[in-house]
Order: sequence, then C-alpha cells, then structure tokens
Amino acid sequence: MSPFSAEVLGTMFMILLGNGVVANVVLKGTKGNNGGWIVITTAWALAVFVGVVIAGPYSGAHLNPAVTIGLAIAGKFPWADAPSYIAAQFIGAMSGAFLVWLLFKDFYAGTEDKGAKHATFCTGPAIPNTVSNLISEIIGTFVLIFVIFHFTNAEMGADKSPIGLGSIGALPVTLLVWVIGLSLGGTTGYAINPARDLGPRIMHAILPVAGKGGNNWGYAWIPVIGPIIGCALAAALYLWIKI
Repeated sequence: MSPFSAEVLGTMFMILLGNGVVANVVLKGTKGNNGGWIVITTAWALAVFVGVVIAGPYSGAHLNPAVTIGLAIAGKFPWADAPSYIAAQFIGAMSGAFLVWLLFKDFYAGTEDKGAKHATFCTGPAIPNTVSNLISEIIGTFVLIFVIFHFTNAEMGADKSPIGLGSIGALPVTLLVWVIGLSLGGTTGYAINPARDLGPRIMHAILPVAGKGGNNWGYAWIPVIGPIIGCALAAALYLWIKI
C-alpha cells in the first residue's frame, strides 16, 4: 500500500458508505427510506472512520484536499506531495460514487425525484444564497481543520510514553465530522471536502443515472472554494496562535 493507493481506497470507501447512506435514505423503495438526518450524519461520520482506518497507517488519511492543503499551509505536510494526494482523493471519490450508483441502480430507476437522485452524489443548499452558502462551507471546514490541528497522540506517564491505539485512533475525527454534520450541516449538506463533492458531481453528469436532472454546475464551485478558504483560515489562525 502506497500513500497514493491508500488515499484512493480510503476516499473510495468513505464515499461508498457516505453517499450510500444518502441513497439508502432518500431513494424510493429502500429499507432505509426516510431514515432522516440523524441516520445520514451518523453513517457519514462512521464512513470517515472506515476511510481513516484503511488509509491512516499509510498516508495519514487526509481523504480531503482541504486537509491536505491546510496541513501544507501549516507546514505539517510537504507541498510537493499535495498534487498526488489530491488526485488520489478525486479518483477515490469518483470510484465510490460509481459503486453507489451500481449498488442502488434499481432504486434510481424507481425514484421520480431528480433532486433526491442528485443528493446521493453531491451536496446542495437548503436555501440557495451564494454568500451564506459559501460562508457555511467556510465555517464548517474551518472547524474541521482547526480541530484536526489540535488532535494529540495518546500518551501515558511523566515521560509521555506513546500508546498505540490502533484503529481506535480514528475516533476523534469520526466524532468531529459527526458534530459538524449535526450542528452545521443542515444549510448546505456540509461538503467540507472538494473531492467529496466535485468528484461524485462529475460522476452524476457522466453516468447513465435513470431519470436524472441537471447537475447544478452554477453551485458546484461553492463546495470547492468554500473548503479551500476555510482550511486556509484555519491554518492561518493555527500559525498565528503558535507565534
């Protein structure tokens, strides 16, 4: 497993399970239909857990260009490695979206709501407003990255001996994504990840999804630019605090 393949696989599993729960909740005829926001936010958090468990030992489990860029701005990750990480994240996100479509293909055909089908791939605003939607993505990503900067390794004793937590070490980011979804996610669907939104959005455009509608390209830049601004602000504040 290389860092590149780890980011591909980790992101793919995250999107398969994250967008999979949206499909299970919003597509007509599934056993999870109308499961609600708690189901979606909980499963998305657990999807992040799965992705981090897979990729963590090999790449650090960024799974998100905003994480990669934020860490690079803060001097915690080499800029030279950022393009390959971001490319892997997009490949993984698109692969995961393809698997969701493949798994729920019959249910796409049985669902009339074009917006519901679109939501299984990418995000959209509850109330369209360019400024407030952008602010929502900026704040959500700012919280994600700024808190990640403050994650610490488990230690024990006066000499601070490190404790190997294994897969349990993925729990902090799981809880972080969960609370962001529960608290801040209702405005835009909390993309907080350019690859998570744009990759599947591209797949929605090119896959033969039964009865699909438009792709809302006019909104598509917000879940990309918003997280990038948010991660940059988080990194800037982190560096300023450290001075």
